[in-house]
Amino acid sequence: MKILVTGAAGFIGSHLAEGLLEAGHEVVGVDNFNGYYERALKERNAASVRAAGGLVLELDLVEDDLSGALEGVAVAFHAAAQPGLSPHTSDGDYERNNCVATQRLIAACSDLGEFEMLFYLSTSSIYGPVATSDERAEPAPTSTYGRTKLAAERSVLAASVAGKLRACALRIFSVYGPRERPEKLFPLLIDSLHREEPFPLFEGSMAHERSFTYVGDIVEGMLAALQRRGTLDGEVINLGSEHTETTATGIRLIEELVGAKAEFSMQPPRPGDQLKTAAQIGKARRLLAYAPTTKLRDGLAREVEWFSVQD
Repeated sequence: MKILVTGAAGFIGSHLAEGLLEAGHEVVGVDNFNGYYERALKERNAASVRAAGGLVLELDLVEDDLSGALEGVAVAFHAAAQPGLSPHTSDGDYERNNCVATQRLIAACSDLGEFEMLFYLSTSSIYGPVATSDERAEPAPTSTYGRTKLAAERSVLAASVAGKLRACALRIFSVYGPRERPEKLFPLLIDSLHREEPFPLFEGSMAHERSFTYVGDIVEGMLAALQRRGTLDGEVINLGSEHTETTATGIRLIEELVGAKAEFSMQPPRPGDQLKTAAQIGKARRLLAYAPTTKLRDGLAREVEWFSVQD
């Protein structure tokens, strides 16, 4: 099957593309290689996808003609997004790269004759500062990122209701692992320890709780959704680990794995940050037979090992 992956040069998108290739599918990846973080990191991810047999094209979902990339595509996974809680990212960038890009992709996929399903990679951030509910809860995002991701999710589901295409939203929780974005907790901490520099820690964040979910477990959930796509039109499904850990626990594990003790540079609390995520995955278990298995220490060991190889 020919599958489109947007954001294929990013963290999750590149892992997903490789997982699809390993499962025997043809993959066309697109990415706009924007400057949110160093382009060289995305180039390295794209090279890995290409080495696995995939095609990665530099295309902007908002501005470029998508017809060539979509030719013959039966399923699309929409992983591209403007991520994070950076004060340097404008509201306009979030609107453009989350909402407008998604609307353009919906329109392009709706015009395909043999198109089967659009999977939208949503986020636990749409639930708000405490993301501990199942999919029936009313979303209450507190960040521009969360609000625009929710708006994009609703656009996808509205297109499904209107009969324009078949679609499913997968809300993913606190994903970590090799290739993680450099400003995220674990890669930033590993880098700080290697450089013997203070780690910038947001006040109060040590007590934050997360459903830290290894990227391989997220990919397994998406592959399971692909296999069961005939029954998932209009569904919203949480994907994440049922086990929660504090930020403090994650930091301690990284310190043990690297063999160094962190020094902290305390920063003011970050606006819009989540206090707790706890993935409720009963629906995923029922519909996808989803059962993430990677323990936090094991997943972090793989991330530390990958980081060391890149140095």
